[in-house]
Amino acid sequence: MPPARPLVLLHGWTMRGRIFDDLIARLPANFDCHAPDLPGHGSLSTAEPSLAAAAQTLSALLETHDLNDVVLVGWSMGAAVAWQFIEQFGADRIAGLMTVDMSPKLGCETDWPHGLIGQSEADLETTTERMIADWSGMAQAIATTMFGQREGAPRYSRQDALDQIIANDPAKMISMWEALVGMDQRQVITGLPIPILATCGALSRVYPVSTAEWLSRTAPQGENHVFEASGHSPHLEEPKAFAERLIEFANSL
Repeated sequence: MPPARPLVLLHGWTMRGRIFDDLIARLPANFDCHAPDLPGHGSLSTAEPSLAAAAQTLSALLETHDLNDVVLVGWSMGAAVAWQFIEQFGADRIAGLMTVDMSPKLGCETDWPHGLIGQSEADLETTTERMIADWSGMAQAIATTMFGQREGAPRYSRQDALDQIIANDPAKMISMWEALVGMDQRQVITGLPIPILATCGALSRVYPVSTAEWLSRTAPQGENHVFEASGHSPHLEEPKAFAERLIEFANSL
């Protein structure tokens, strides 16, 4: 059997590590998989969320298990956590990064069309106000935009997503949302010291395909992949194809 390949999967905003259970079951036995909950989510629901705190959680995981030559997979917020980790702690323990439908800057501007679809800085302020005023309504919208198809993914429905979202503390979710809105990690990408596979779903309602394209051409060692039948969650919507592409990327490092 080949030597163990450490794999750390970082979940998206409002989700938790168990979202990767089906993906992990599809991976070879020599993958040493870790899918931690991040601050404010799941088992760390009482922890104050921030990108710095989430990066510290990742650092502690790598140190505790003495993981090296790690393949990181960051879905949405998880990608932002990976970039934050590299900025804070470096990439000595990381072999490569696979990002899933995420932008280093959420607000769109005239010269930056690669943020959240249709969301300028002013629009993001309005979205935040809506979250504060009507978290239940926002949870419905989040559950819908997670997928290319309204009903959700084959083994993870829109209702499953909604149940997970509303299980969170709204104040914690809004706090992390504000951290994501305030970030600009584009400079991290320009100096990324490891290979990155920037992936997205062609049917994403969250970020345009151009975001993954920008990441792949801006990073020194970048490539991109589009999952044609997926929205924001290709690991749920096209699990077989996603697992195959992840294995291919890991084996290339």
